[in-house]
Amino acid sequence: MSTFQTSERELSLSPRAASDDDEALDDGINGSGPTGRPRRHIPEPPMLSSHGPAKVLALCNQKGGVGKTTSTINLGAALTEFGRRVLIVDFDPQGALSVGLGIPAHRLEQTIYNVLIERSADVHDVVIPTCVEGMDLLPSNIDLSAAEVQLVSEVGREHTLVRALRPVVPDYDYVLIDCQPSLGLLTVNALAAADGVLIPLECEFFSLRGVALLIDTIDKVRERLNPKLDITGILATMFDPRTVHNREVMARVLEAFGDIVFDTVINRTVRFPETTVAGEPITRWAPRSAGAKAYRQLAREVIAR
Repeated sequence: MSTFQTSERELSLSPRAASDDDEALDDGINGSGPTGRPRRHIPEPPMLSSHGPAKVLALCNQKGGVGKTTSTINLGAALTEFGRRVLIVDFDPQGALSVGLGIPAHRLEQTIYNVLIERSADVHDVVIPTCVEGMDLLPSNIDLSAAEVQLVSEVGREHTLVRALRPVVPDYDYVLIDCQPSLGLLTVNALAAADGVLIPLECEFFSLRGVALLIDTIDKVRERLNPKLDITGILATMFDPRTVHNREVMARVLEAFGDIVFDTVINRTVRFPETTVAGEPITRWAPRSAGAKAYRQLAREVIAR
């Protein structure tokens, strides 16, 4: 059970028992995938004999509420099912990633803020295990909001996160960074530290407009700070195949971005709000649900890319 602290009282939410009965995974029409195009062949992920160094992926979109945090948690959990060791990094001062795993970030003495600002802080001491075996968390809370101001006067401020993560990169296969909904200095740090960007895109018109600005920022970071940065893929989220608008936006996304759009589509479902209350990823809360299957498919695509 997740408990949220307010200034006056505790607010407790008891999630209803999970059920594996869920909507079927949308396979499209006539064998096509949910995007409307034929699914590409994704090979079975190979087994690993050792771990690391990690591939660093930033989940980024300056628009809020598009599924960045949900995708970070559930993609990370799905990757562990294929034998990958994963570190998820809460890089949003709101601390939603930590809360979504049932961790009371506001009570933590050390977070990623300390690793960024204090030279004496050891990132290994700040990383904490999650309820998912093989997945660890570098937590955050409201303290991180001060980092953006404090880093302005630092030399090489855009590479602060690179330096913070360097000691743990050899220990994992994937590092997933949950970015805040802005294109400020913290997000630029995440892009400078990343090998690739995974863009969750809500199937809605204003989300589509914002991606052009994000890609412009990615191009500037690649040119000036991080030549290896690439777009790993665009993930369509909160998709409702019953609405004409969602289908039109999906068609526009495919027309604009082509093969970098993942075949996996995350449908809108009540399961995801439930998992936040439960403090668990959907792969544990409702392991046979359509949402869990979708994130496992996404994990296979990410590994293949």
